[in-house]
Order: sequence, then C-alpha cells, then structure tokens
Amino acid sequence: MSKTVNFLSVLLSLFLFTIPIFSQSTEFYYSGFSDADNLTLNGVAEIQSNGIIRLTNDTSRLMGHAFYPTPIQFKKSTSSSALSFSTAFAFAIVPEYPKLGGHGLAFTIAPSTVLTALPSQYLGLLNSSDIGNFSNHIFAIEFDTVQDFEFGDINDNHIGVDINSMTSNASVTAAYYDDSGAKQTITLKSGMTIQAWIDYDGVGKVLNVTISPFSQKPKLPILTFPVDLSPFLKDSMYVGFSASTGLLASSHYIFGWSFKMEGIARSLDLSSLPSLPHPKKKNIALVIGVSVSAVILLTVSVSVAIYLFRKIKNADVIEPWELEYGPHRFSYKELKKATKGFREKELLGFGGFGRVYKGTLPKTKTQVAVKRISHESKQGIREFVAEIASIGRLRHRNLVQLQGWCRRRSDLMLVYDFMCNGSLDRYIFDNPKSILSWNQRYKILRGVASGLLYLHEEWEQIVVHRDVKASNVLLDGEMNGRLGDFGLARLYEHGSNPGTTHVVGTLGYLAPELTRTGKGTTATDVFAYGAVLLEVACGRRPIEAKAMPEEMLLVDWVWEKWRAGMILDVVDSRMGGDYNAEEVEMVLKLGLVCSHPAATERPTMRDVVRYLDGEGGPLDVVRDQPLDYDEGKSMGFDDFVHSYPSSSMEKAEEDYSCMISGEAESQAQATLSPISLLYGRAGVE
Repeated sequence: MSKTVNFLSVLLSLFLFTIPIFSQSTEFYYSGFSDADNLTLNGVAEIQSNGIIRLTNDTSRLMGHAFYPTPIQFKKSTSSSALSFSTAFAFAIVPEYPKLGGHGLAFTIAPSTVLTALPSQYLGLLNSSDIGNFSNHIFAIEFDTVQDFEFGDINDNHIGVDINSMTSNASVTAAYYDDSGAKQTITLKSGMTIQAWIDYDGVGKVLNVTISPFSQKPKLPILTFPVDLSPFLKDSMYVGFSASTGLLASSHYIFGWSFKMEGIARSLDLSSLPSLPHPKKKNIALVIGVSVSAVILLTVSVSVAIYLFRKIKNADVIEPWELEYGPHRFSYKELKKATKGFREKELLGFGGFGRVYKGTLPKTKTQVAVKRISHESKQGIREFVAEIASIGRLRHRNLVQLQGWCRRRSDLMLVYDFMCNGSLDRYIFDNPKSILSWNQRYKILRGVASGLLYLHEEWEQIVVHRDVKASNVLLDGEMNGRLGDFGLARLYEHGSNPGTTHVVGTLGYLAPELTRTGKGTTATDVFAYGAVLLEVACGRRPIEAKAMPEEMLLVDWVWEKWRAGMILDVVDSRMGGDYNAEEVEMVLKLGLVCSHPAATERPTMRDVVRYLDGEGGPLDVVRDQPLDYDEGKSMGFDDFVHSYPSSSMEKAEEDYSCMISGEAESQAQATLSPISLLYGRAGVE
C-alpha cells in the first residue's frame, strides 16, 4: 500500500511539472510549451516542435504576441490597490546579423490579447498616435536591443519599465550581480538563454527586475523602481509577451514561464528546458569541390566564360569597404523586381536628384519608395555610402524612414518607407480631391516642426535639411506629416566639384543669405519652414502670377493684412471659416517671423515648437516694411526671387519666365519641373 501511494505521488508531481498549476491565487508553470497549452498567439508567433515559443523570425518589420489565454485578477475591486505578482521566464534573442539587434521583446500586461500596435521600435505594444495615452493600460518590461533616440533609450542593450508609452519610466543596462556582489554585463542579443524575474510588491509599491544566465536567482535585482501600478492596471488583465523586428531582424524565443499572484513565482531549471537546435555545419569538402569544378569548367568552355563575364558585369559588385555598412544594402536584382523593372508606370515623381519609383519588396511584400540617383562622379562614392548609413540611423515619427540603399556601379538607390497619402502640396493647392481641416493642417505643421527640431538639435549630429517644402512633406496613413529627403543636399555634394558654386534647394525656398554664401544652416531651414506655414494657412502658392498686384507675393500680402489688423482675411476660404482663430493668427505671425530676411532675427526650431505647443507666450512680428527688392536697394533681384517660396509652380511657369533673365532664368527652369509629384525634389545647381 505504501509503495502504491508513493508511486501515485511521483506521477502527480510529474503531471504538475508539465502542465499549468492552478490554485486559489493564480499560478502556472510551463517547462516548455506545446499546442495543447492553448496559449493565445498572434502575429508571426508560433510554438515550434521542440517546445519553444518563437515570437518573431528573421523577417523585418513584423511582430508576434503570446498571451496566457485566461485573464488574471490584479485587483479585488476597482477602487482597491493592485495586488502583488511575480513571474520568471527564460528567453533568448538571436539576431539576423551578429551584434545588430532588431528590436527586442517585452513581458506585457495588457487589457486584451489583441494589440493595435506597430512593429520596429514600438515592440508590437503601441502605435505612434497612442503613445502616452492613459487609456492604454499597457504595462511592460522591455528587453531592448536597439537604441532608439526618439524614446531616449540609454543604449542598445537595456531593460526598461514602460507604462502606457515607449519612453521608459526607468531603465538600466542589462546585467546581473554575482555571488560576490560584482555586476556582470549580459548581452541580450548574444543568443544565450537568459532567465528574468519580475516581482511587484503591492504593499510596498516597489517593482524589481532581475536577470541571470543561470537557474538560481541573484540576491540583488538589477533594477528597482518604486511605483504604484494601481492607476494603470485594470481589475483583470492578460499577461504575456510581445516582440517585433525593424529594419534589422531578430528571432525572439521563450523557453519556459512561471507566474504567481500574491506570492513568489518558481524559478526555472534552465537545464530541463528545451534548447535551440545547433546550426548545421557546412560541408567544406563539397564547397571546395564545387568551386574547383566551376574553375575548370570556366577554363575549358569559351561560351560559358562569355556568359559568366556578362553575368558578372551586370551583377552587384561589393567592394570590401562596403561590408561594414552591410545590413542596409539591398541587391539591385531585388529592387528591380520590386519596381517591375523601374518601369514608367511605377514612377512616383522626379527632381534634381533623380527619379522615385513605387515598389513592393518580393520577400516581405512591403511597399517602399525607391529613389534612383545618378551619381556620375567616380570620387566620393565611399563617403556617399557612409553618409547614407549614418542617415539610416535617424529615427523620428515625423521623418520618412530610410530603410536601406543599393549601389550598382555609378547608380545609387535609396529605399524609403512608402507614404500612401502622397505629399502635402496635393492637398493645399489647385483643386484637391479633399480639403484638409484646420486640425489636420495644424497637426501636420506641428509634426514637421518636431522633425526639423530633431534634425537640428536632438540627434547626435546637426543635420541641415536644405529642401523644406510642401512637396517634401509626405503624409502617412494617419495623415501625419513626415519630412522626406533629409540630408540629401549634403550627400549630393560629395560628388560635386569643390571649385563650383553649388546651391542646393528649390527656387523660392532659399533664404536670402544662402544665394550669396551657398552654405546651408539651421536658419535657412527655418526660412523655408516659414514658407510652409504661410502656404498651409493660406492655401495658396507664395507667388501667384495671376493674382492682383497687391496679392501676388504671399509674404507681403500677409504682412500688409497684419499691419491693417485684418490678418484673418488671408486664411484659406475653402475651410469655410471652421478653424481656431487664435491658432491661425499665431501660425501666420510665426510664418512672418520665420521668413525674416535677416537670419539672426529668425527663431530656432525649438522656439517654433514651443509656440505651436502654446508655450511660447506673445509673438512679436517685427519688420519696418516689406522686403525691398527695387533695383539699387540692399537686396538684389536674385535675392527677391530666392526669398519667396514656390512649391508646385508648373502652372505659373510662363509668367515666371518673363520675369527672370540670364542665369536666374536657367536656374528657375531647372526647378519648374513637375515637382508636385510624390517624393519629387528639384535642385538648383
């Protein structure tokens, strides 16, 4: 009888070890996973045959979720405090490229197993419009392998506490304390199995996070954060994991999971968990044999030699120095297939830097915009590619993301996110299909200002855009304004002749001093942004050749109306008077201040953002008189031409050609191409 009882006890313990354990206080323990566990999976998450959850794979810009299927009670009542909870889990992050993560995973407490979220830097938790929204009720501990400057990440190997936002409330470099109390750094994207413990004390209101590459839990946590989660957690919520990939990809794995309410979760025995399969070794003998055979075949067959020569001539040639910029590089074959052979039907627009095509990447089916640049100079290619790699690290919600590049001899291609709603100029000039409301216009202006502030002050280097204009403001699916073509003016100069005066930009958006010095600054960007402010508020081009003489120049017209106390007379009548008068007046005044002919009198983009956020106080418009462009005065005729903005001016081309002669005429004609097309860019050279 005694032996029977012992045998049943052993069976019972084994049974509890392999399936979730439940008690009055919610508790479960997974030592590996199977399809019978009924976990809620979505995105690309899957349970593999070896008992491991793979949240993401080596495909870029995807996300995966894995949640415990039953909601867990975190409060006894709506008004009560959040209860204590504890969890332990084992995970590994295996990047597609060694030492380059993309992006990370997060332990998540959410009100639903279905998250309306984005991949990349959003980790599959939130989208750009919901960041900071108190109604999200999202709590997460992120294990991030990419440093995102938009959210103030401390580095590309950190643990962070995220509450309703991707900006961490607290973060620390991934590490653990050994038995002697010494801190040992852990590389999250090393591919090693790491165990994490997350413990929340509902009485003391303290959150502790601990990690270790071992089964035993260290005595000291690596992150301690005093916080009361009561306002953020609902009565019942779901617990699980979320991960995503961006431009670069990583496979995110979960090997085992333990969770307990009002108690300490059991640690996992890493030796008993399933492990990742070892990659198969290449057959060296086979590789050598095939190589030798290919060489022999090449030497004995003239026809094959000619065929291979032609094939190599047309293929991508990767020089050794290009390998350091590797993961951003697309193959020419891939981009040619994506754009259907760069056919005219896929053409989105063109300008001074080349043509832009719409494409669909064959592997991921992601829509992109491919800018094809003709770079005739044989010098400066390496500097050009290095600059592209640097700009590819820029991340901001109001910049069009550069996904990568391709080089094929002197042909250079840049791959951007595709903006489905086109460019801003299509919505404010001529007869647009739909009229933007004032709220939409203000949101776009605020977004563009935020993007310029990031370029000027918030990134690790100062980036001067040099071509801010309505046709370079692109609109995503949520009608957010995003700046495109940032940095291309500076890039193009790598291949230009240093002895040639080379003014890059669009006629009418060039600040007066730029036409004389040829040097772009943050102040010249502010001047161009001032033109955009006036364009958007007034709904017309800055120079209307067919308008009344007193209304032909937008800056002068707005200035005169301001002096007469009738500034709201210039507002776009197509809005039907449905706008915030104070906001419109502030935008118009700000446009005048930014368009000041003296660079020192213009505000910085930080000041501009403050005014758009309603934090700038009274705005003084100071100018003794309209810009003077009469012959013989301090400003020349060229200064007048270059000081006034022009976005899509193809309809005024004939009128303009009568006003401009000599070199100015040739420059204007170079710019008056159909630049209203999406992603178009005109260059004055």
